Amino acid sequence: MDLTTATWTDVRDLETDLAVVPVGSTEQHGPHAPLGTDVLTAEAVADAGLERVDREVVRAPAIPVGIAEEHRQFPGTMWVSEDTFRDYVGEAVASLAHHGFDRVVLVNGHGGNVDALREISGRLTRDGDAYVVPFTWFDSVGDHSADMGHGGPLETALLRHCEPESVREDRIEVARAGAADGWGEWTSHVNLAYDAAEFTENGVVGDPDEGDAERGEELFEIASDALARLLEAVAERDVSRPENR
Repeated sequence: MDLTTATWTDVRDLETDLAVVPVGSTEQHGPHAPLGTDVLTAEAVADAGLERVDREVVRAPAIPVGIAEEHRQFPGTMWVSEDTFRDYVGEAVASLAHHGFDRVVLVNGHGGNVDALREISGRLTRDGDAYVVPFTWFDSVGDHSADMGHGGPLETALLRHCEPESVREDRIEVARAGAADGWGEWTSHVNLAYDAAEFTENGVVGDPDEGDAERGEELFEIASDALARLLEAVAERDVSRPENR
């Protein structure tokens, strides 16, 4: 059930404790992909995962602004601090738990959110507020994950499959020309760069032309199936906390 279109009486009558919260970012994705890429992809995978499970699940509205200050030199990018993000996500989840939806999967589409989502999920779980698990779609796609860049092959592929009208196809060559090969500037296993503009001319990392719609369909299926398996595992898991040894 989608909370955005449901009424409170609809929600009152539900018999489930499982919820999904899409989490993304509003940030540059090169000249060819929309600022909302991370929200669009997280929502697409979340909705497809829900369709693959034979149980009632609450689908919360997406959280559209995340930890993205590393893209601040590119107009349109929005961000909040890590503390604000953790607090906001944590309180949003706590409000779901207040109504009995205390098994929550956070479906994430932005790499900058990963560490904070893991941290807040652990804290909520240990404090007993809810059992919370973060899921990042591009970490779930097997060997494809090695090609994850930024506005690169994976994100462009998934957009071409799920939201083809959002990709500015006439700008793909420009996106390729200004792209970086990898994320950051590395020496001795240390990334010397803090902001994307230090190493990519137009915000792109990787070749977006390597992400066609056919590949996007494969990514979509893999990620959605992985999320469905996770939802089943979270729904069935014994979430009581272990005793002190």
